[in-house]
Amino acid sequence: MIRVALPTHLRKMANTPHEVRLDVEPPVTQRSVLDALEATYPILRGTIRDHATRERRPYVRFFACQEDLSHTSPDDPLPEPIATGTEPFIVLGAMSGG
Repeated sequence: MIRVALPTHLRKMANTPHEVRLDVEPPVTQRSVLDALEATYPILRGTIRDHATRERRPYVRFFACQEDLSHTSPDDPLPEPIATGTEPFIVLGAMSGG
């Protein structure tokens, strides 16, 4: 069971708690986690990843085990604590400006 922590605006949109639990078949990757998230909560399709390219949206970041994984390959295996559900995979909305 994979744990995914969502930012407030996505939680409200999908009507979920702060953290959702998903069944993800190994290997556990960003892509497989996001595919499972969007399959379970179809309202989130296009909010985290672009509809056409399936690439991460610019102001969305992914964290696992206190590491920013936003620019790693979506097919790289996630750390073991994520794959075992010990730690959550965190989706975070980023901001810019001064």
